[in-house]
Amino acid sequence: MRMYEKHEWKEKSMDSHLYKIGMFAAMNHITVKTLRFYEEQGLIAPAYVDNENGYRYYTMNQMAVIHKITALKQAGFTLEEIKGLNKTVDEKHFLTKKKADLLAQIAELTRQLAVIDGYYAETENTLDTPVLLKKIPAVLTAVMKKRIHSYDELFTMMPEMGAEMERIGCECALPEYCFTNYPETGYQEEDILVETCEAVTEKREGSSVIYFKEFPEVEAACIYHKGSYDNFPKTYAVLLRYIEEHGYTICGGIRESYIDGVWNRDSEEEWLSEIQIPVVAAL
Repeated sequence: MRMYEKHEWKEKSMDSHLYKIGMFAAMNHITVKTLRFYEEQGLIAPAYVDNENGYRYYTMNQMAVIHKITALKQAGFTLEEIKGLNKTVDEKHFLTKKKADLLAQIAELTRQLAVIDGYYAETENTLDTPVLLKKIPAVLTAVMKKRIHSYDELFTMMPEMGAEMERIGCECALPEYCFTNYPETGYQEEDILVETCEAVTEKREGSSVIYFKEFPEVEAACIYHKGSYDNFPKTYAVLLRYIEEHGYTICGGIRESYIDGVWNRDSEEEWLSEIQIPVVAAL
């Protein structure tokens, strides 16, 4: 039986058992008010209406209509959608689309839950790596300077630089000091100017890829970072908060020094870096 079939004001039929609206509502575990509302919305009509007193009657077959409405509501359909489902020819397509929409909502809600869990993890597990103020001595470096579209390009930029350094005969200084310097202020999500730097023992003749640059001695606020580079923002937050709370001013390009990484560690959890931010005491 379709959800809505227009009733007629006619004499009571004796070939099927009729139930008063109160009894029919109770049988379906809904209120009379709800049943009347469904009628107003065009979802179900009484099988018989007494033309003398206006009493409404329903048949046993109409219970299937109520069950269908209830099930669809529990599945997240609005009453307007349920009306549309009753009119549509391709019910399977209608239901398949609704299922796809619900799965997309579940995926989005799952993503939001993951963000909340991550936030709780960050607030409950504070970074215990201390911030250190130290002198970073002047250093001569081989430099590859490039404007990149994303930070992922650093992974291809570094091997390219290493190959070019080997070609022109650069000798790395000991202890090794490899870092990325960010000459421009402020965080950029794209169009990022970077200088990939490696400490060397002497200046060689440069090339189209490599040039040499001496960085002066600086005092820097420094913090170690263990793990994936994706978690750098949390470590940066700790370091920048320290700088602000202790009255320092940033006075140079931020350096990310790579101590252990993909070149010598199998797991991201073992990667070790140091973020170094040159600072001076505020006047």
